[in-house]
Amino acid sequence: MSTGRFNRTKGIALAAITSTAVVAGVIFVQQSADADPKPTLAQAKAQVAELQHKAETAGESANDLRGQIKASSDRVKALQSGIKTQQVQVDAVKRQIGSLAVAGYQTSGISTTAQLLLSTNPDQFLSQASTAQAFAGQQNTALRRFQAAQGKLTDLQASEQAELAGLQAVQAKQDSLKKEIETNLNAAEKVLGKLSDAERARIQAENAQEAQAARNSRPTRGSNRMDNLPIPPVSGRAGTAVQVALAQMGDPYVWGAAGPSSFDCSGLMMYAWGKAGVSLSHSSKAQAGEGRPVSKSQLQPGDLVFYYSPISHVAMYIGNGRIVHASRPGKPVKTDDIDLMPYNTAVRPG
Repeated sequence: MSTGRFNRTKGIALAAITSTAVVAGVIFVQQSADADPKPTLAQAKAQVAELQHKAETAGESANDLRGQIKASSDRVKALQSGIKTQQVQVDAVKRQIGSLAVAGYQTSGISTTAQLLLSTNPDQFLSQASTAQAFAGQQNTALRRFQAAQGKLTDLQASEQAELAGLQAVQAKQDSLKKEIETNLNAAEKVLGKLSDAERARIQAENAQEAQAARNSRPTRGSNRMDNLPIPPVSGRAGTAVQVALAQMGDPYVWGAAGPSSFDCSGLMMYAWGKAGVSLSHSSKAQAGEGRPVSKSQLQPGDLVFYYSPISHVAMYIGNGRIVHASRPGKPVKTDDIDLMPYNTAVRPG
């Protein structure tokens, strides 16, 4: 499933959700949404908020499998390269054995005694017989080499098949999570479909206003000025990461996206810190292990803040109790209070 599948149109169509609904953990499952043919606007927003959060959680779980898939794919490629090299060695030994077999066959029709009696130069024949014994030794050595080479090739082929089976299992798990993302987003649209035209228009207007407000709060792209944002100055690589993350405000959330014009939560962190020269995985769970742990009281701008247990969301601390993040499907990259979601832990990259 391509990241474009969850496009800007779907994001705009989804509800603008109040932060308090997410913090309170209001849970409305799809079944209850279907049971109520006409939810109130507040109920619809709460239901959509929960479904969007579920979609994001599945998305980050799918992201977490990216590293496993890449590592397994790399191992498969290495094994395939080793198999190709080993097959060349096996074929070379087979050709040597074939040559030795032909040469041996040409002298095998007459017994050694008969060859000696018929020889016009017995001394020369005895010398050749000694060479023939060495020749036979070469055959045995070649056979042992073939057995060893063929055994190594068989082992490599078995390892390749086992690695391919593992890779396919992980890919199947990721595909299942992708379907879960789509299922939850489709369920959110069904909830919205129960609203009146006027209510849906109101939600679209709220979405548009929120995205525009976020864009209006961006620091000037290409500069280090953030005078329009209530955050402390920060320099160095952390300053670059903060500047880049804030410059994306207003861009849409798209699962699997890591810029330059759309992001999911871990994709935004990877993109921002990548511009600062620090490589991060595209997974909130993985990113939680890619920096020095810091306590909440010691947070500095640029630190990564993780939410929920198990971890399923990541944001960047920007100072003064604020974060910037790609919040969830249907919402733009924006700033929020650090306590918007259940806090888990934080790390300092670089």
